[in-house]
Formats: sequence, structure tokens, C-alpha cells
Amino acid sequence: MSGKYSRQELFAPIGKEGQERIRAAKVFILGAGALGSSGAEMLVRAGVGEVTIVDRDILEWTNLHRQQLYSEEDVIAQLPKAAAAERRLRVINSDVKITGIVADVTPQNVLELFEGHDYMLDGTDNIETRLLANDACLKLGLPFFMGACVGSYGLTFPIGIAEDQPCLHCLLEALPPQSLTCDTVGVVSPIVVTTAARQTAELLKYVTGAEMNPRLESTDLWTGERSAMNVRNLKKSNCPSCSRKPSYPFLSATDMVHTAVLCGRNTVQLTWPKNRQIELPVFVETIQGTVSKLVQNPFLVSCEYHNHRLVLFRDGRMLVHGTKDVTEARKIAAGLLG
Repeated sequence: MSGKYSRQELFAPIGKEGQERIRAAKVFILGAGALGSSGAEMLVRAGVGEVTIVDRDILEWTNLHRQQLYSEEDVIAQLPKAAAAERRLRVINSDVKITGIVADVTPQNVLELFEGHDYMLDGTDNIETRLLANDACLKLGLPFFMGACVGSYGLTFPIGIAEDQPCLHCLLEALPPQSLTCDTVGVVSPIVVTTAARQTAELLKYVTGAEMNPRLESTDLWTGERSAMNVRNLKKSNCPSCSRKPSYPFLSATDMVHTAVLCGRNTVQLTWPKNRQIELPVFVETIQGTVSKLVQNPFLVSCEYHNHRLVLFRDGRMLVHGTKDVTEARKIAAGLLG
């Protein structure tokens, strides 16, 4: 066992001292999907002390081409991703304390879940949860290693590692109305591995005390395009999340999607905040080819998706018919809206 990390220790920027720092690290991984599972495996193999991985979802056949911790047996057994990840990670490295939690991260539980950890690795699949994590990490003082990918495009940005850098809220004046998702345009596995590798490398660099230069980096593996931006000048002095007097708006749930189960209708209503108005024509253009029975008029868009009928209204409300499960409804909406 003493030689398990010898090749990592031979890497001069880490060495034995760096390996001890890695061993002491407690990492929270938000999401056990493509990025989360890939990053989790790299961190566990690197010998971090503790890993907590949280996810609300169960495994599906469509996950297997890019979510490398899982097998067909896991899908057949309908295992939650967090439970399957914990089981597999324990086999990979018995040195690491691993905890899988099956839960939906919300404003009500996020601080309790994050507390007790040193670093946060982003494996979420929607901007709403990222902004929630952004506020929680800033409040708790946790460095937040953000990552996102779709199609052949990936993006990374470390948050909270320098006082003069912007946070995610600085970079987004308001929640975007909608974005491309894996359900609407697909994703290829190499961009997952590339993005997760960058996130994990940045985390390990920070843990071992390397000099950091927080940059917004993006890559498109299909076109070969790459960019790296110094975004320090985008920090907003009045940002409600990272200014000198923060209010952490996404922790208060006022800027989050509100949910309600409609009495007697087997329907969940999702209501987006005013700063996330959804333009119906753009929404229709995004989802064409992904949904069926698509109907549009000046007031709403209706369609069928994953055996549910969805109705999106101009005022930012979505009805998800065929379920009373709020978590399921949020998952369905995230598949189309990001």
C-alpha cells in the first residue's frame, strides 16, 4: 500500500508533502453523472481523504456511453447514481472514505450537505443548481471547481480561489432563459473526460499549494476551438453573491424555480423567477426533434417528452402532467431547459 501513490509523489509539483495534503482533503461532488463520476474516479485514485457524492437521479441506458463508473447491471437494477458510485469507488480505493447520498440539493439542505468539506467539484446538469452551489460555497468559504459540457463543448472555471476574481453570479446577470442540453443536442464522452480532467487538475493544484491563475477555459473537441479568458475585470462590486455585503439570493429560494403539486391533477407546476423569462419561439427551436406532439400558440407551448405532457406558458410557468413527484418534474424540465 505504501507505494500506491508513488508515481504521483514523483511528480515534483506534488511530492510527498502534496500527497499528504491530498490525503487530508475532504471533497464534495455535486452530481454523480458524467462529470461527477469521472471527477470522482480521478480524485479517489489520487488518494483524497474523503469524498461525498450526491445525486438525485437513477441510472438509465442513455447514461452509459459517458458515465464511466457504471455498468449495464447497475441500470438493470435501477440503482441510484450516488449509490452505484459509492459502491464502485469503494472497490477502486479502500483508502478513501466514500459516502454516496441520494438526494436533491435545494436551498433548504445545501448548507448542511456542504458543511464539513474543504472543496466542491461541480457535476451538475443545470445552471439553477450551479448558482445555488455558487452561493453556498461562497458563504461557507469552499473553493468551487465549476465545469459544464454539452455536445463536444466543455467549460471550466474555478471559483473562490482568489479575492479579486468574479463568481458565477458575476458572470451571469440573470439566469439564462434556456440552454442547450444533452437531451436536445447530445454529448460525446471525450469532452466529458476532458472537462472533468481540467476540473480535477485545478482542484489538485489548489490542494497542493500550486500558484493559481483562475481563468474561464473552454474547448470544442470537434472543431478544435479553444479559449482561455482572464475574467477578473468582470467581477461586480455590487454582486449579491460575492460583494463585501452579500445577500446570497439563491440560498433564499427567491431566485429559484418554485414547485407546487396541483391538487387532484397528477401534475406539478414549476414557476421560474421573473429574471428567467422564457421566450417561447426560442424554446420551440431548441426542442424540435426531441419532443413529440408539439403545439405552439401566442400563449403557450405544449409537447410530449419522456411520456409526460408539458405545457410551458409565456409567464414562465411549466406544467408537468403525469406525476406528483417534484424531483421527477424538475429532472424532466432540466432535460429541456438546462
